[in-house]
Amino acid sequence: MEKFVLPIQIRWSDIDQNRHMRHSVYYDYGAMMRMALLSSEGLTTAKLEELKIGPILFREEAVFRREIKLEDKITIDAEVIKATRDYGRWSLRHNITREDGTVCAILTVDGAWIDMEKRKLTIPSEFVHGAFAKFPQAPDFQWVEPKPLQ
Repeated sequence: MEKFVLPIQIRWSDIDQNRHMRHSVYYDYGAMMRMALLSSEGLTTAKLEELKIGPILFREEAVFRREIKLEDKITIDAEVIKATRDYGRWSLRHNITREDGTVCAILTVDGAWIDMEKRKLTIPSEFVHGAFAKFPQAPDFQWVEPKPLQ
């Protein structure tokens, strides 16, 4: 898959008293982007329900580099920066960028899959593996060794 980018329409409710984007909104945009990325390869909420799995996060971090104001035109992208070969564990990076190319924030998440019935970490099915294999990989992408499921 080529780069996956979504335009963002900043809402009045996204802005704080300092007249720039409220910090928690960056995380909301990241979550929205991840669901759009999953859905783009058939991993819709209905499909995840059918497979009885869901994505979970262990870590979510934002680095704020430049202010974003209400009138700014921004996009968010998604790329895989590391993963186990079975895609049971993965890390994604999102860049939130102004139309002039200025990277305003970088979000990084580390995630895995949870079995929705057993409520335990699980290895994803071939369908999930196939979808994740199509996601854009970062130039610095790396395969990592799996950690034991607990």
